[in-house]
Amino acid sequence: MTLDKDVAKSRLRMSNPWHLLATGFGSGLSPYMPGTVGSVAAIPFWFLMTYLPQDIYSLVVLLGISVGVYLCHRTAKDMGVHDHGSIVWDEFIGMWITLMAIPVNSWEWVLAGFIVFRIFDIWKPWPIRWFDRNVHGGMGIMVDDIIAGVISAAILFGVGHYWLAV
Repeated sequence: MTLDKDVAKSRLRMSNPWHLLATGFGSGLSPYMPGTVGSVAAIPFWFLMTYLPQDIYSLVVLLGISVGVYLCHRTAKDMGVHDHGSIVWDEFIGMWITLMAIPVNSWEWVLAGFIVFRIFDIWKPWPIRWFDRNVHGGMGIMVDDIIAGVISAAILFGVGHYWLAV
């Protein structure tokens, strides 16, 4: 049974740490473009993570993926709706993966990463669309954004490598 989106949203409890994380600390509760708002909300956390050594940053992202599979599954189950728009932890992870590849920590590269990631996350070209449609549960919520982040990171890395080499 699929619930009305507003009824499902009313089942969220920000006092529940899984719900708080799944909604990107409440950023996914935006009535307009919650995925985009969640992606923007991920940037300050990414900025703090840039102070970590690269291997620790990578471990934080891997931990975020592992915990994210559970918390997205749990929150979707509590809400009664698979991949409700207010669940944006997957956007956090996708942005963190994308921004791993920027060649220079500047607002221009962060903006480029944000735009490229949002295009792939919204458009969902193959293979992202295949995973979005065929993988279910918490991993299904997470995997399309992980792949969108990897593709976005590869594009940024390629463009940055070419751009800075010229």
